[in-house]
Amino acid sequence: MKTPITGRVPSLLAAVLAALLCTLTLGAGTASAHAALTSTDPADGSVVATAPQRVELTFSEGVLLSADSVRVLDPRGERVDEGRPQHVDGRSESAAVTLRGGIGDGTYTVAWQAVSADSHPVAGAFTFSVGAPSKTVVTVRSAATKIDPAVDTFYGAGRLAAYAGFVLLVGGCVFAGVCRASRPVQRIAVAGWVTLFVSTTALLLLRGAYTSGKGLGSVPDLSLLGDVLATKPGAALLSRLLLLSAAAVFLAVLFGSYAREGDDRPGDDRPGEGRPREGRPGEDAEAARRNVAYGLGIGGAVVAAGLAATWAMAEHASAGIQPWLAMPVDVAHLLAVAVWLGGLAGLLAVLRSGEAIRRPAVERFSRLAFASVCVLVATGLYQSWRQVGFSWSTLTGTEYGRWLLLKVALVAVMLAVAFFSRRWTGRLADGGTGGQASGAAGTPARRTRGPVGVPAAARTATADPVRAAQLARQRAAVDKATGLRERDADADRSGLRRSVLAETAIAVALLVVTTLLTGTQPGRAEAEQKRAAGAAGTTPAAAGPAEVRLAYDTGGTNGRGTARVTVDPARAGATTVSVTLTDPSGRPVDVPELTLAMTETKQHIGPLRAALVRQSVGRWQATGFRLPMAGDWQLSLTVRTSDIDQVTEIESVKIN
Repeated sequence: MKTPITGRVPSLLAAVLAALLCTLTLGAGTASAHAALTSTDPADGSVVATAPQRVELTFSEGVLLSADSVRVLDPRGERVDEGRPQHVDGRSESAAVTLRGGIGDGTYTVAWQAVSADSHPVAGAFTFSVGAPSKTVVTVRSAATKIDPAVDTFYGAGRLAAYAGFVLLVGGCVFAGVCRASRPVQRIAVAGWVTLFVSTTALLLLRGAYTSGKGLGSVPDLSLLGDVLATKPGAALLSRLLLLSAAAVFLAVLFGSYAREGDDRPGDDRPGEGRPREGRPGEDAEAARRNVAYGLGIGGAVVAAGLAATWAMAEHASAGIQPWLAMPVDVAHLLAVAVWLGGLAGLLAVLRSGEAIRRPAVERFSRLAFASVCVLVATGLYQSWRQVGFSWSTLTGTEYGRWLLLKVALVAVMLAVAFFSRRWTGRLADGGTGGQASGAAGTPARRTRGPVGVPAAARTATADPVRAAQLARQRAAVDKATGLRERDADADRSGLRRSVLAETAIAVALLVVTTLLTGTQPGRAEAEQKRAAGAAGTTPAAAGPAEVRLAYDTGGTNGRGTARVTVDPARAGATTVSVTLTDPSGRPVDVPELTLAMTETKQHIGPLRAALVRQSVGRWQATGFRLPMAGDWQLSLTVRTSDIDQVTEIESVKIN
């Protein structure tokens, strides 16, 4: 009988999975950065006197470039770049594109997109001006490449399915080889193989649309697929498919003749126990079986490590500091996760099926899981230091750090539940059942082999194939019902099943969080991006508005008044300029013409003219006015009150 808590575990698992999947798939937009853009030449928002020959970008780590990785658009939205973007002096963390000669003055928009060394697409846009800023039909928001929401959703689901398939495949095979190779475990391993194969194929097909910002309609484009296969992530996905073909052969041998030869015998649950040991034929068979076991162990380890390496060679471990150490550590981390979580799935499948499972098998898995957790903790600590460092602010102030804290909390809860699983395992070992799952009375469980009241001779002698099929279905139903009764009657086995089910529920949530982590910018990279942006002056400074008052007198009728000019915020970058005119009595007043310009005389920048737009009587405003740098700027305000009456007033403004 299920307890109330046990009955709610599947629904709770579904709710947690649905919530985390919603988090995974929402918020599609501009590609989230993993390689951080640290500097550009010309700088973002700068004004240069003459047109540059090329535009250069520098990133925090290496990037992969395509034909459209850097596009430069003039004020009319037309491209002025020529040639394919290239790395500067062979440095993979840079990108440059040549500009056409003779481009005119005005504001230019640079839209860039690339694939970072950890396989994730990065994109953005910035502007610079030649001579002086101008109006442009292109905005930074519209120019930046965006991931199609549908593609992003399917790609994220594919990544999650790939991790789950790997865990089930590797963990199921290890459980079968070390603990028990039964049909429920075989279904777990085969389901993992199918899931991993289908998800990897889908990722390979979606990869081109995902990195280029195109929709689902571009998935059949073979040119995009060819571009993907020429990249490191594409090669990793293709290698995974090839390794899965070898894994299929491994599965056939493991659950084929090897598993049949290792069927349960009385006594300990080790393959070969209970066999005749006297005589040459028995010894030869045992030696042959050991050789097959060694071959399966070595071959399976190579295939599993190769599959794990397809993640390590194309994601976070391959970029950043110490990649030579990070990639093998990542392989060990993934294998430990698969052995632990996939083994849990195998154990749960056996416990739920009602099949007999002997005490030594559960104890061996318990020891195997403990060793996996030790490897998991050791490799996880290194990975955490590498991606976040020892800075608490980076751990709590970055998205990666917060997801990492959640992952650590889930692992801690899972270890607490595993403690109770070990206690149930110990109670199984003390049950005195001779290693066999027992019934309520503690005696070895027996299964009914046919419908009650139907003689065996009658069942075998019947010549009616319809009747024979009916009897076979009845026998299967009775066997299943008997097994379930035996399962539920054993209190120790039921307690272990509930504990393992809880562990599996947490494991699903852990897999989702792990998938989110692999798609999130590492804390070190995010902190470096913020520092670079601050050094370049692109991070908004804590600056309030600057206000100046200028008294003017054009000399004509109603030519006297006061102008109040506000620059908000008073910092480099985009700002808003507001002008209010009042007459000597303080009432708002309109004039036929009002112009405002700002000049940085020391750096010979400007005059930059603000496009003032009348808002109401006596009030004008220019939004999106860009000041390329901090300094002491000269503000010039020209007021015309008639066709011939005009005056220009000048005042200094401090820009941070």
